[in-house]
Amino acid sequence: MQVEIGKIYSGKVTGITKFGAFVEVEGKTTGMVHISEVSNTYVNDINDCLKKGQEVKVKILRIDDNGKISMSIKRAEERPEQERGQRGFDRDKGPHKSFSQKKSKPLPKEPVEVFYGDGYVAKPSGNADFEDMLSKFKASSEERISELKRSGDVRRRSGSRRK
Repeated sequence: MQVEIGKIYSGKVTGITKFGAFVEVEGKTTGMVHISEVSNTYVNDINDCLKKGQEVKVKILRIDDNGKISMSIKRAEERPEQERGQRGFDRDKGPHKSFSQKKSKPLPKEPVEVFYGDGYVAKPSGNADFEDMLSKFKASSEERISELKRSGDVRRRSGSRRK
């Protein structure tokens, strides 16, 4: 029987590596669970979470052209509502409600100083546009590059020459 993407199956861990575990489902079909898909928390050593021969529930994530099957243990488990979307995003459902409703900071009304290396500061005036700022930046960066090249040439020429 062929496994289907998105379905949850019961399987048995047949092998463990440092990067994941191999799980056999439906008697003959084997896929891999990457270490990042084992648990909702950070997993340093996969042997802390899984043992060979252990029964687990897995969700089929994808099947590539070569027939390799990617599985997930953490997506097969239903997480509590408060834990789900804790960082503002739930992989299965998209952005968390509170994340998308967050208010962003308003932009400053005054022009902001722009720092280019070597202490050069440009404060755009009300009618300065992007092209002006870009040309000033290019001029200052070309000056700095030519200074670096000159100092590099001097270093290469200096030193004692022996005959």
